[in-house]
Amino acid sequence: MKNNDHNRSHSSQADQINRFFEQPNQYPSNYTGVYVHLHHMKRRIRWIGLLFGLCFLAIFVKALYIQIYKNEWLSLEASKQYIEYTRSPAKRGIIYDRQMHGMAVTIDSQSVFAHPLQVENKHEAAQQISSILKMSKNKIRKKLTVDKRFVWIKRLIGPNQAREIKKKNIPGIHVRSEPGRVYPNKSLASQVIGFTGIDGNGLEGLEYYYNSTLAGKQFISKTKRDAYGREFLPTDESVHKNVGQHIVLTIDQKIQYFCETILKDTVSQYEAKAAYAIVMKPDTGEILSLAHYPTFNPNIFNTFEPSRWRNKAVTDTFEPGSTMKIFLAAAAIESNKCDANSIFFCENGAYSIGSKTIHDSHPYGWLSLQQIIKHSSNVGAVKIGELLGAKYMYKILKSFGFANKTDIDCPAEATGSLMPYDMWTPLDQGAICFGHGISVSAIQLLTAACAIANGGVLMKPFLVKKILSSDGQIIHEKQPQIVRRAISQSTASQTRKIMQTVVSPEGTGFKAALDSYSVCGKTGTSRKLKSDGTYARSLYFSSFLGFVPAKKPEIAVLIVVDEPEKGYYGGHVAAPAFKRIAYKTLQYLSIQGDPNNSIND
Repeated sequence: MKNNDHNRSHSSQADQINRFFEQPNQYPSNYTGVYVHLHHMKRRIRWIGLLFGLCFLAIFVKALYIQIYKNEWLSLEASKQYIEYTRSPAKRGIIYDRQMHGMAVTIDSQSVFAHPLQVENKHEAAQQISSILKMSKNKIRKKLTVDKRFVWIKRLIGPNQAREIKKKNIPGIHVRSEPGRVYPNKSLASQVIGFTGIDGNGLEGLEYYYNSTLAGKQFISKTKRDAYGREFLPTDESVHKNVGQHIVLTIDQKIQYFCETILKDTVSQYEAKAAYAIVMKPDTGEILSLAHYPTFNPNIFNTFEPSRWRNKAVTDTFEPGSTMKIFLAAAAIESNKCDANSIFFCENGAYSIGSKTIHDSHPYGWLSLQQIIKHSSNVGAVKIGELLGAKYMYKILKSFGFANKTDIDCPAEATGSLMPYDMWTPLDQGAICFGHGISVSAIQLLTAACAIANGGVLMKPFLVKKILSSDGQIIHEKQPQIVRRAISQSTASQTRKIMQTVVSPEGTGFKAALDSYSVCGKTGTSRKLKSDGTYARSLYFSSFLGFVPAKKPEIAVLIVVDEPEKGYYGGHVAAPAFKRIAYKTLQYLSIQGDPNNSIND
């Protein structure tokens, strides 16, 4: 019974299913398509979700990487948006003279700058500050319209100008302190010391040559600013801050002043174009003075012609004229072919070499070597040169340092010129004997003369004696440096005796004689060369070099006068300046007089 009931139940369910599928479709005909479409959409959504998930995962990983491994780089890049670094030169070291008087110092100066984005009315701002800074209104307005966050308006202004700018209180216009170079003695030793530019870098003279020593390291300040360039969190942090080293010169500013004053008088008296003088210690090569006239004021250097800036005693050359004869005399004695009393026939003042004739200012017959130097005979000098020969003359002149730099610590030193002896013609050799056909700088000439003064040793000249740290401790102290022996001590002694005769009453340099000191000297006169290589008719260099006291020289002095118009002989124009400079220097240095200054011919 139960089995029959169960079978009937199962049969009825099967019938119902069959009837369901046999009935007409109760759904729309596109039901299957919609279902498939929905199925595909769900699948696409799942893929898109997966894709977005992967993207977010990648972003998360990248962010994690940047935060953990690129933290420093990220901080640096962010800081660039609001931190401003300003570079300023360190306080430049002081230039002292040998007595520790400041000749170039650094003070705190004021400069005007702007943040153009903060300046609302640029026309009005330019108008307000133009009269204070003495600048063009249009120039200031152009600076204020540039697309920059920072711009300099004017550097190193005066304190009164800075005060007036601050009073205006113009948004975006500011005043800041920065180091400024000042030369308290104005024009004193200006060609030697030189000057710095607006950014504190040396441009001329010792300021240029010792720039790395004096400049020190840059000072870098950090300031935090907003998008408009407004300072919102200033800080005193810096990468480094330093003061440059100081240098101590061999120059004595009092001797320098003597020289410049006397050169000014000389230029005025003889209506010359210029003049320069050097005072040196023969035993050491220390330069006590290196003076020029006219000078310039390095505080306002850009108001002078650049030709004024040049240290002509080092950078320029000239034909030395008869001052060269003392080196010829030294060569003659060193050769052992003659001595001070050896005689030469001077052809009564005219001597022909090929088609050219050499003349003396006075006719002379027989003269000794000593008298040839005393009277400055050109003919006699040529005769001495013929005795020595070109090769030996060249050898001695090179041993004195001619045609080579002295390597003085000063920029742009000239080399001078001296042709190799195997290129000399007889006329070239004759001209060199009396100081033509050879060019020298003033520092070369006096350095060579010091070798005669000190016993025959060529010394290296120098201008800087010490280098000091910022706190005044000695870092380096220069010692006298021997280059080589030029001549023997005996030759130097005999040459000095010959040079004493030059300042005797009958000598060409009698105007250089001093009452209380014995003087060794030599006059020089040479024509100037024109640009085409020929000699000018009436343009001369007049010179005098000497040392004193004669027995043991303490100072050597060279005077060179460029284009004097009232007279041109070295004994007339330059010798009096030597006398004044030598006397004042000896008195200042408290050097005892030499009572035994009589000269016997």
